[in-house]
Amino acid sequence: MIAIVDYKKGNIKSVERGLAACGADVRVMETAAGIREADGIVLPGVGAFTDAMRTLEQTGQADAIRDAVGAGVPFLGICLGMHLMYEAGEEHALDGVTPGLGLLPGVVGRMPACDAQGRAYKVPHVGWNTVDVGGASGRALFEGIPNDSFFYFTHSYQAPDSPYTCGRTTHSATFPSACARDRAFGVQFHPEKSSDAGAALLANFVRMVRADA
Repeated sequence: MIAIVDYKKGNIKSVERGLAACGADVRVMETAAGIREADGIVLPGVGAFTDAMRTLEQTGQADAIRDAVGAGVPFLGICLGMHLMYEAGEEHALDGVTPGLGLLPGVVGRMPACDAQGRAYKVPHVGWNTVDVGGASGRALFEGIPNDSFFYFTHSYQAPDSPYTCGRTTHSATFPSACARDRAFGVQFHPEKSSDAGAALLANFVRMVRADA
């Protein structure tokens, strides 16, 4: 069973449909207890880092996710869900940064509005862009997906680079667009809105969950 964490900040229906199309037993979970029972966890998200973390901590969902990931349960963070995997985020933070789930090191910050040559870019970054998959740790998630495939993005903040970055995308600057640490994965783009490449990625995650279960 794959639990989609419902913390009232995610595009849950489209993610649910995408996973169900891959043959997964998908259940939307609001409670920490429900998350702890899952064989795999998906954390979607559209919104602000600070608001999302407040809800996750207040409901106990954050600790349930940390415990599950620590126990090796496959995990996939999507867009804001990927941001929340890191130690902290600047978005709407009252004291500089807001602590995150702490699954990965670093602080999530705002995307630059221009490149190194001073050329302006539109932020938020919305639309189709490629992902260069160069990290061995992410091969299981991107299995069978050609390098530099296009995925759909919509975001104003970006994750920090770290040893766990396994995919990169360029928009004004090059930023991590996929990460992997053990059985925990994150993607900046929306696979549920990314046509065949996104469907293939979700199918890879479902296969991982089945294999582990």
